[in-house]
Amino acid sequence: MTSDAVSLTDAASVADAAAATAPFSVKIATRGEIAGCPAWAATFADQRKDHRYYEILEDTLRDTFEYRYFAIIDQAGCIQAVQPFFLLDQDILEGLGAKWQAWLARIRRFVPRFFKTRTLMVGCSAGEGHLAGSDTVPSGAMAEILCREIVNLARSCRAQLIVLKEFPACYRPVLDCFVRRGFARAPSMPMTALNLEHDDFDAYMQNALPRSARWQLRKKFKATDGETLALTVTDDARDVIDEIYPLYLQVFDRSKFRFEKLTADYFRRLGSDMKDKTLFFIWRRRERVVAFSLCMVEGDSLFWEYVGLDYAVALDLHLYYYTIRDMMNWAMANGYKRLRSTGLSYEPKFRMRHELDPIDLYARLRSALPNTIFRLLLPWIVPARYDKTLRRFANYRDLW
Repeated sequence: MTSDAVSLTDAASVADAAAATAPFSVKIATRGEIAGCPAWAATFADQRKDHRYYEILEDTLRDTFEYRYFAIIDQAGCIQAVQPFFLLDQDILEGLGAKWQAWLARIRRFVPRFFKTRTLMVGCSAGEGHLAGSDTVPSGAMAEILCREIVNLARSCRAQLIVLKEFPACYRPVLDCFVRRGFARAPSMPMTALNLEHDDFDAYMQNALPRSARWQLRKKFKATDGETLALTVTDDARDVIDEIYPLYLQVFDRSKFRFEKLTADYFRRLGSDMKDKTLFFIWRRRERVVAFSLCMVEGDSLFWEYVGLDYAVALDLHLYYYTIRDMMNWAMANGYKRLRSTGLSYEPKFRMRHELDPIDLYARLRSALPNTIFRLLLPWIVPARYDKTLRRFANYRDLW
């Protein structure tokens, strides 16, 4: 989160931000209209996913999403801040369990768009969302400007549903203005965080894990006794994209919950355009790539974004745990203090003593009367409510 947002976490500052919004208006812009704008070039500059990341997404993930930008305009007509958003057809009931999905499939044979609607999503199509504050439009002011205009902006885009996608919990005080204007807040599938302040992985196991967990991990690692898995860490994996991308697809196809499906060009562009914030961990067995992890760096945190595994050997060799051990050893040796991970695969993260790192959805229907029912319904249809493993984490209540 930016320092702007942190400085606006008390109610008085949020009120001051509301007063500062008067001189500004909002315009929906295309990327061509903001290209070369200093405000866009500075957007999210202190985060791992800066404006370049959003440009990569627009260029490489186009089949499902329509990308647009809210340009915050001052009275002189100059753009002072830019907030990315995108449009898509959203399945509102996607988070329900498998039993309900079977019933929905039957209904949709006759009513294909049952509970599917055109949606305006503020945030990132492949990652958590952030408010794009600037020196002249702090994050709190951005929130007030958008919540004041968002319904009319959605109408101009023909969107029936409005969502703020996966905003970290630290934004809750700033984004409370959306709740006051009819939005419901509910937890999305959370990220996780793990303390890396240990000498190495063995020290981490000894200091952080109970004896039973240490025994289970050592048993898994024995599966690779006699194996040689060579690790390469690079900021550019373009020369092995044809080897790592099929491994990503293997993991994607096995996932219970899906949102974005990345393309080979996405990985290729990260390696060419964002070397300063991107790391690829690549494992080879007998010269053949069997696993990779895409990580991004921000401050003293290593963010574990995506993984690819060759399931012909992954289960027998327990590659998931093997790759985690190597990444953690590398991160500790290079001074990183925390391993941050995207959602899902919570069972192994629970065993390894990750903490949940909550992220929230804010949503409302454009029409007021149906939204009254939707606000009550939303907390009951999000997947986080039905994931049994999440409830085992010590800070599960933080999600709500």
